[in-house]
Amino acid sequence: MRDTKESRLLLVLLIAIAFALITVDIRGGQNSPVDGARQAAATVFGPIENGVSAAVNPVGNAVSAVRDSGERHDRLAALEKENAALKARLGSDDRSRSRLKQLDKMLKVAGQGQYGIKGAEVIAIGAAQGFSWTITIDAGANDGIKRDMTVLNGDGLVGRVTTVGPDSATVLLANDPDFTVGTRMESSDELGFASGQGDRPLRVQLLNGKADVKRGDRVVTFGSQADRPFVPGVPVGVVSRVDPSGGDLTRTVYVTPYVGFTKLDLVGVVVEAPKKDPRDEVLPPKPKPTPTPTVTVTATPSADATATDQPQQ
Repeated sequence: MRDTKESRLLLVLLIAIAFALITVDIRGGQNSPVDGARQAAATVFGPIENGVSAAVNPVGNAVSAVRDSGERHDRLAALEKENAALKARLGSDDRSRSRLKQLDKMLKVAGQGQYGIKGAEVIAIGAAQGFSWTITIDAGANDGIKRDMTVLNGDGLVGRVTTVGPDSATVLLANDPDFTVGTRMESSDELGFASGQGDRPLRVQLLNGKADVKRGDRVVTFGSQADRPFVPGVPVGVVSRVDPSGGDLTRTVYVTPYVGFTKLDLVGVVVEAPKKDPRDEVLPPKPKPTPTPTVTVTATPSADATATDQPQQ
């Protein structure tokens, strides 16, 4: 429509009519004279409005879903990050607890044996030194470590120091085939020499071919001259097998070591020997034997037997 004087006059007239209808509708309330027209308009235009709404609502819902999805993704990412941090902290706490337990056991052994020790961490195993059963520790000459010092942990004898650098040292483990240590049997004091056999029990040659020894007997280090390379009284292991005595000058027994050589972490190097031999003081308490349950059976005489025992009249 062109902007003319007539068109402007028509627009003003339509606006005036619209205001008049609105006024009449408001004053009429539920009995408004235009209610019928409004209902007719709703009948005509309602389906069109519903169709437009049906077409537009999925778009709005999709936009809302994308927005909510982004928020959910952010919340999920935050939760995953928090869970990862908690797991890392838990793992760290587990390792800390494990190390604290190892340290407590090692200090207890050192206290019982009166050993002056230097704590160290295992930082490498085997490969750097060839095919021997060896470990590398993070303590060396700068820490007072010297060659031929005894190495132990909270379980017992680990080995001896063989090579020393400024800040690290190599330890030959007690289960290495080239390892030999003088031993003493608990209580009986029978002496012998233990040799490593890799992942098998230590082989101990007792000097007395007629020594009275049995499974479960325990072994400690005998000690070396001037306490190098071995100090006395360090727990070695438990006798797990005894070869029959064949009249030889020596007798062979096999000892399962206390130390697990495949899971070493914290160790202690004995930098100061005890003033006196601790004997068997460092050995762990003996396990208490499991009591064997006993069953008491009480015989109840039968009725026939009771009748037979009655005196006859």
